[in-house]
Amino acid sequence: MSHSVPRLLAAAGLALPLSVIAAEEVSPPPALPALGTISEAASAVGMGSGGYMATQLAVAWPERFHGLGALGAGPWGCAQGKLSLALNQCMMVRRGEPSLAALDARRADYQSRGQVGDDAALGRLRGYVWHGQQDDVVAPILGDLLAEQLQGWLGDARVKKVNDADAGHGWPPAPVAGEMMNWLYPQRALRSAPEAGALRAFDQRDFNARGLADTGYVYVPEACTDGGCGATLALHGCNANAATQGKAFAGQTGLNAWADAHNEVVLYPRAESTLANPQGCWDWWGFAESSWQLYPLHDTREGTQAGALLAMLERLQEAVARD
Repeated sequence: MSHSVPRLLAAAGLALPLSVIAAEEVSPPPALPALGTISEAASAVGMGSGGYMATQLAVAWPERFHGLGALGAGPWGCAQGKLSLALNQCMMVRRGEPSLAALDARRADYQSRGQVGDDAALGRLRGYVWHGQQDDVVAPILGDLLAEQLQGWLGDARVKKVNDADAGHGWPPAPVAGEMMNWLYPQRALRSAPEAGALRAFDQRDFNARGLADTGYVYVPEACTDGGCGATLALHGCNANAATQGKAFAGQTGLNAWADAHNEVVLYPRAESTLANPQGCWDWWGFAESSWQLYPLHDTREGTQAGALLAMLERLQEAVARD
């Protein structure tokens, strides 16, 4: 366990007993289990920086995903590897709105080098975009631009855009999670008598990538322990990771109840707060790449964090071990 976590907790007034900290250091959580999830039924969803990262994953490997849900985020590729753009054009629009044409050209350049997926695979995705109109962290116009961008790639009929007139920045109320998942999986059967699953910690150090915390979580419905379920990667936003809020994000998104009722494993990876990333965001502007790279490839198949997250999904898709 990283020694930065106890310091962060103490700084936030969330001190843990020393016996608990010592136990976590001595006994790391188990490895992420192989659960035999269905490779054709994976989705990536996220809030804020997690929404940006979910979109990066879907564009990099569209053939590996079925659906994309982006909440409180802006268009793919917006930061273009520059923190100044991330702050001034992809959160607020002090430098003006990002150009979708320029971002299309960026994606086309990546495609020419095999660093993102092709148009045909991308066009098969379903997309859900939600944005609070009182959002003072990521300007609502950026959500509109993301929806427009996805509609251009997927078609209007495959993208649902929801503007919440009263909401600010943050994961929306639990019913929105169900609405999002129902849109992404319109034909997923509803279980008549779902049983509550279990939220399990797992060791993220198996997926060596800059900016990952030591521990992540995975929610496994009872019906999914023997394989055959879908899987959703759910990515927190900045200042919403487990170091500051414990299991709050993994337990309060509303996704787990939907998962129990529809046979879905939900993976909750976790970023950590570092000197380069003090708010514990996912890497949507390039901080996790090599410092010498003038043009970091964080939003491609070569992205450090993107690769680690895909590896987690692949672990879930491995066949369940039989006795």
